[in-house]
Amino acid sequence: MSGHSKWATTKHKKAAIDAKRAKLFAKLIKNIEVAARLGGPDVDGNPTLYDAVQKGRKSSLPNDNIERAIKRGAGVGGDAIEYMNIMYEGYGPNGVAVMIECLTDNKNRAAAEVRLAVGKNHGSMADPGSVSYQFSRKGIIVVPKDGAANEDSILEAVLEVGIEDIEDRGESFVLTTDPSSMVAVRTALQAAGIDYESADVEFVSAMPVQVDAATARKVIQLIDALEDLDDVQNVYSNFDITADVLAELEADD
Repeated sequence: MSGHSKWATTKHKKAAIDAKRAKLFAKLIKNIEVAARLGGPDVDGNPTLYDAVQKGRKSSLPNDNIERAIKRGAGVGGDAIEYMNIMYEGYGPNGVAVMIECLTDNKNRAAAEVRLAVGKNHGSMADPGSVSYQFSRKGIIVVPKDGAANEDSILEAVLEVGIEDIEDRGESFVLTTDPSSMVAVRTALQAAGIDYESADVEFVSAMPVQVDAATARKVIQLIDALEDLDDVQNVYSNFDITADVLAELEADD
């Protein structure tokens, strides 16, 4: 969401204890399978697979599930599934821009389910290009604050590889990089003994829109409905919220 928005940071902390863990695991497994199919089963030699596996481990995905997913992706055992990557565009409440990334083995099913979820949650579908023009791909690395991680130590670690931005989000730092530099930045952090919480390539909007609490609730309802679909891997939006609105939303829980 919104270039790893404040809400995305808050939500990420809850992901491991989410009641929808089975759906989360299914999405993580699918990512691992696709990464293994595209780049091979060698975790150390396939950076995309490495990050997919790390994301699974940090979300408590069992090692047996990870190993089976790698084998399926590599075609071992003959039960591999071919997935298509499809991006849908739309608008949420009050014209908030939404991009919906799907990984599916059935394009018709994915399209129908996405359209239904958007229509039921104060949104509408958009023509290709009408939303995506404002988004660009960025590497987003989240580093939790601990004894080894502070802004100075992070900047020193990545001095040679460079980052576009670093933002203090309270309990963590969010690093923004060029997608082609993300692996180098992640590797530099690890070499400096700085652990990271997640490393993903996301779509970040250049036109963020601040919304009030009422609109934010509706947008989050739409995103939750979309992320509940088996074929939806990620949802990106340009909505952003102030600290006061975030506090109001967290008080709802």
